[in-house]
Amino acid sequence: MFFIKTHHITLQRAIQMASAYSLVLMTVSSFSQAAPSFTTKVIDNTFITSANMLAYTEFELSGEPLAEALGLDLDILDPFEKDQPTLFDYVTGIESYEYSEEAMYALNYQSQLGPHLVNGPQNTQRGGTLKSLEKRMASLAKSVAYPVTDIAKNIYPISIPYRSASPEFNQPVNTKIMGQEEIEIFNNAGEIENIVAQIPAFQHDYKTLAWDKKKQERIIEPAAIGGILLKEVMWSQDFLGGMHVISNDEEVEASSSTMDKDGKHALGVSASDGMNGVILTELSLDKMLYLQEQLAFDGHTLGANINPQYNAKKNPIWFPHAIEVNEATKNNRNAIGKLTVKDASSTLRDTWMLLWPLSEYFAYSDQRSANTNQNPAFSATFDGQPFASAPTANTDNNPKNNIALNDGFSLVSNLSNMMFKNIDALHFNNKHQTFVDIFNGKQGNHVTTYDVAYTIVALSIYQRAQDALPVGYASGDSGNLHLNTPQGKRALELINFQAQFIINNLLAKNGLVSDGVTLNGKQDSGQSLDAQFSAIRGLSAAFVATKNEAFRAAARQLYINIDKQLFNKNLGTWAINHKGVYTPWTAAAIASAMREIMLHLKNNEAENNPTLELASLVERYGSWFRAVINGPSITQGMQLSEALSDTGELMINGKSSDSDQDNVTNVTQAGGQYGQANVLAAKVIISQ
Repeated sequence: MFFIKTHHITLQRAIQMASAYSLVLMTVSSFSQAAPSFTTKVIDNTFITSANMLAYTEFELSGEPLAEALGLDLDILDPFEKDQPTLFDYVTGIESYEYSEEAMYALNYQSQLGPHLVNGPQNTQRGGTLKSLEKRMASLAKSVAYPVTDIAKNIYPISIPYRSASPEFNQPVNTKIMGQEEIEIFNNAGEIENIVAQIPAFQHDYKTLAWDKKKQERIIEPAAIGGILLKEVMWSQDFLGGMHVISNDEEVEASSSTMDKDGKHALGVSASDGMNGVILTELSLDKMLYLQEQLAFDGHTLGANINPQYNAKKNPIWFPHAIEVNEATKNNRNAIGKLTVKDASSTLRDTWMLLWPLSEYFAYSDQRSANTNQNPAFSATFDGQPFASAPTANTDNNPKNNIALNDGFSLVSNLSNMMFKNIDALHFNNKHQTFVDIFNGKQGNHVTTYDVAYTIVALSIYQRAQDALPVGYASGDSGNLHLNTPQGKRALELINFQAQFIINNLLAKNGLVSDGVTLNGKQDSGQSLDAQFSAIRGLSAAFVATKNEAFRAAARQLYINIDKQLFNKNLGTWAINHKGVYTPWTAAAIASAMREIMLHLKNNEAENNPTLELASLVERYGSWFRAVINGPSITQGMQLSEALSDTGELMINGKSSDSDQDNVTNVTQAGGQYGQANVLAAKVIISQ
């Protein structure tokens, strides 16, 4: 499904690179040129679904969208031209962005970390057989004009993911060479060189890319579902946000929702991107069906009824933090067997990690008659073919007559309504005006900085979706339509309360934030990197949503304090007591906070703090990414491996061991008995 692309940059183009982008001279990092004097040791290579997918969403948003927002012409990027036109451009536009996309495929199409789509709720409704799934895949392929024979062999789409696993492969990976392609690149001397890139079997046949079956944690966790649902809907919006001409695969803007019916155009910005988009949308629908039909909990049993008239204060229903799966086999593939609740609590992390993607999906599938600004390409996606449309009861201006159904918009309307009511009624403490970590029949009394900060983010997307404002890559933009819904107004109130609580109750005397606080008690003693950067992320989101300058000022000052007290020049990143402990949660917070600072918090014309100059921020981001994510040498760094082609990695002469010299190697050379998938490790420590 994914192909080697021919890349050729002429000398004239290289000259254009040097002058086309104003940040070229500003992003030259002394860190990138000096020999590393530190190690970034992988302490735990476990794949944590929720943490990985959140980090990769933030990498995606800090990828091409960030580079483009800062002025880069994306056409001059080339995966085989490392650090061109600048280190920052390459890190964001190629590495951050492509790592994000390819990791989603590794989990969804290759890992086997969950029930197969053939045994999911949608295919069960269609007959529950391999033949019924094949028929559906053919229908999806037709909608985007993609040859069904080009879909990767032995693709293993999963309906929902389990909580965690080892990303090490089960068996030797099939590296038999199936083809080759000549690529022209510039060598170190600045001369054009022809390289023959080989195409191994595993690139188009996923049979040998399954993860270690013995090390799966078969727990259904709402945050894990939310993490991959977020990845799916972000990329679905990207892939299906336009249409293409069938005859030449050229991307075009959708001028109407019926444009794909003219025989000349098809869904998707290209045929291959469209194919991924419709598969991802199909997988998302399965997740939402599982949530609506099987996973809701009323304090006693699973499968509680969720409907649009749900009253969270009267009869609360939530998704338990941990549901153990007794995995079954059907159609010779993974299936869900008996489910047992192991942790019945509703956690704030589970809740916001579902609310964010559900809000994105609400906007993506929005068919409300009041939303006159919906993208025609999205309307075409949900007009009955290939995905069902919503009934008038769920799209008119009367929310009181809404009904629970199985089409995409009805599903997400029902679920997002439930999650918003839960975050308000179950997790919001009205007395202290903050969200608390746990609800299990009653509210807990602890507040975690990371989670309340990201709750602001989720609420901001929810408000924008409800009020028909842009989301996805455009979630910081204003719109020419604003529905001013009651739900949107309440979300803004909650955002304001929570941001103020961070400033009043989580900031410590040293100007950094604490990891959390116990209500009517003391602040937590820890001041982790996770807390610092997530607080910036939340305060910036609050500023964008409310336009309250106090939130911007607090976020700016917090970053100044972080950089002054915690940045370690010898490590090229932030650390505590000369040691940086990083997880994907940390990576998500840093990638997002630094993006927010560059877009919304950096110096304006009247401000001149050197720490908040764009040049300094750009240097810090590139330095951190290379030190922690890529690492100083092969087998170090949080990114365990990288996929071939679009990340810059190639297989040459039957071998691929960091051909692009970014310290991240091909999956087959990445450690473990047979190699490791292109995902993030659970924990690394950077130190001298």
